Amino acid sequence: MTVLKMTVAAAESCSAGIAADLIARVPGASKIFWGSFISYTAEAKRIMLGVSQECLNQYGAVSRETACAMARGALDISGADLAFSITGLAGPGGDNEGRQAGTVWIATLRQGGNPEAELFHFRGSRNSVRRKAAKKALDKLFDLI
Repeated sequence: MTVLKMTVAAAESCSAGIAADLIARVPGASKIFWGSFISYTAEAKRIMLGVSQECLNQYGAVSRETACAMARGALDISGADLAFSITGLAGPGGDNEGRQAGTVWIATLRQGGNPEAELFHFRGSRNSVRRKAAKKALDKLFDLI
């Protein structure tokens, strides 16, 4: 049996570390999990992950472009083989751009590849949206593998 020896980095915003926690619950996770950036604010996305101010100004913190830039930053900084990102609105309200609570972008990226991002609209309480986003990000990561 062939064992994959890939490493994973995460960049989480609205999920604030839930995806990292789900990974770390698995015994032996340290063999593949590099770590997670919790970049909750736009400023944190810019400082921690290198998301450009232009990207944030033009597209907003909750966008395909920002999700892809977050994943790229996590991959570049960590040197991991794979990365994923989560950015969205957990609620209870929407934002000034008309996006509703539950709007979440999830991006995945592998070294040498182009990011893939998908928009989700989760329903439920604030914490339910956060958990659903984290679980969906892991599903997308497994799809990438």
